[in-house]
Amino acid sequence: MAVNYSAKEEADGHPSGGVGVPGGGAVGGGGGGVVKTRKPDNTAFKQQRLPAWQPILTAGTVLPAFFIIGLIFIPIGIGIFVTSNNIREYEIDYTGTEPSSPCNKCLNVSWDSTPPCTCTINFTLEHSFESNVFMYYGLSNFYQNHRRYVKSRDDSQLNGDNSSLLNPSKECEPYRTNEDKPIAPCGAIANSMFNDTLELYRIDNDTRTPITLIKKGIAWWTDKNVKFRNPTGDGNNLTALFQGTTKPVNWPKPVYMLDSEPDNNGFINEDFIVWMRTAALPTFRKLYRLIERKNNLQPTLQAGKYSLDIAYNYPVHSFDGRKRMILSTISWMGGKNPFLGIAYITVGSICFFLGVVLLFIHHKYGNRNTSADIPN
Repeated sequence: MAVNYSAKEEADGHPSGGVGVPGGGAVGGGGGGVVKTRKPDNTAFKQQRLPAWQPILTAGTVLPAFFIIGLIFIPIGIGIFVTSNNIREYEIDYTGTEPSSPCNKCLNVSWDSTPPCTCTINFTLEHSFESNVFMYYGLSNFYQNHRRYVKSRDDSQLNGDNSSLLNPSKECEPYRTNEDKPIAPCGAIANSMFNDTLELYRIDNDTRTPITLIKKGIAWWTDKNVKFRNPTGDGNNLTALFQGTTKPVNWPKPVYMLDSEPDNNGFINEDFIVWMRTAALPTFRKLYRLIERKNNLQPTLQAGKYSLDIAYNYPVHSFDGRKRMILSTISWMGGKNPFLGIAYITVGSICFFLGVVLLFIHHKYGNRNTSADIPN
């Protein structure tokens, strides 16, 4: 049955007369029935008549935007790039794949090699390191972002939960138990913890002076004080608290013997905490030690000869990995990273170039009358 709407009905959104219904009869305004209609209400929201802002892209708005972005991004990029280049950084690859490398003799070391293989690499710093120096270890071709690897841990156990200590999560398999004892800490991440020992010496007139390396303060505060805690119990004897557990398969000693200082031992050992924060890329670096500046009159590391003593415990040759030691200073933007400055300069240059091109096109073709005559 056809339904006719008057002009008033169209304006109001509701018909004023009766509407036919299936089965006969009509529901009208005088019948006391309810008018049924699928037509949306005549409101600004439902009829999409709300005020809206639509930018009109004209030469007067687009060209200034390109030039402004270019003039802002290019100086910022230059500043970031110069700041990054002013950061001192020195890197030593001590994997030992080259036959001439002092660490070549340690290339095929295994996890349980006793005594550990040691090697010494001499190097020269051409420039002094003025501010605090951060010592990193770096690994290449090590995929800490693998899904099974990332999940292979028990956060409840690492947080000091006593029940999880003796009954680790099944996510830790196959590093959940060993010899019918629960592993603490369990999982593949903890089992593959980096365990090379690095010591730095300054050589002056054939005399080796050790550089003080600070092992505390290298982990995130939230990790050290919130996410990682030792088990609780009577007393602070970690040997007794970890009784009934065993060390990870590849570790030479249990977790309660990682350090002689109580506030840096067990699950709250900062070397362990740093390692447990997995990296996103296969080539990464992790903070190993801090070298603090003693006074403002002398640089932290003077230019000259140095030697790096390495206890080579961590095998990487089996998966074609590489190991390196990095000495670096930092700035207000963090460590050395030229990419951010280059990205700003590139984007700013492209915007400025496009602004020039569009300005030329607008100046040459913008005044032409492109409207066609419409015949009567």
